[in-house]
Amino acid sequence: MTGRERYHPGSRELQDRFDTRRLADRLDERTARDHFRPQDAAFIERMDMFFLATADADGQPQCSYKGGEPGFVRVLDAHTLAFPNYDGNGMFLSWGNALVNPRVGLLFIDFCAERPSRLRVEGTATVALDDGLGATWPEAQFVVRVRAGRVFPNCPRYIHRLALVERSPYVPRAGVPTPVPDWKRGPLAEGVLPAGDPAAERAT
Repeated sequence: MTGRERYHPGSRELQDRFDTRRLADRLDERTARDHFRPQDAAFIERMDMFFLATADADGQPQCSYKGGEPGFVRVLDAHTLAFPNYDGNGMFLSWGNALVNPRVGLLFIDFCAERPSRLRVEGTATVALDDGLGATWPEAQFVVRVRAGRVFPNCPRYIHRLALVERSPYVPRAGVPTPVPDWKRGPLAEGVLPAGDPAAERAT
């Protein structure tokens, strides 16, 4: 994908306003690719979170956070990554979007490294309810695979350096009972939890 193909008139308007068209084209030519390099895979697979952008069939956007144990996102080959979907609020805003508009954007950020860094992945998502990989992630509802169309780093200068205090105890872990979130025990979810939900079972 060349710079000319990459940028639409809106991007070009602002590039020309701030005289960054040459820089934008150089960055796209030199840093963007359609595959994962070994160093990209290593970066992604040590992350314990990423931000996800989707849009529905009408272009209404949705942004969400996805977290797990380090390595919950796996790079399967030079063009494909995969990760599990865990139990959430049941709204399925992001993955409902992907069923009608599979184009997605993923942003991985390492806030804790000596030199913070980030990587963007743009591609096409597939929601697979019967993917064989699902059994390799505890409590995965289904597996999402993303075929990369564009992979590129971003300037890290505005990334705040943060320290990890604690990973969420709600992330499913093999051999460890997953706690039930408090909101599922309260009136908000009373009488409407799906069949088989651990919160409903423990309430009885």
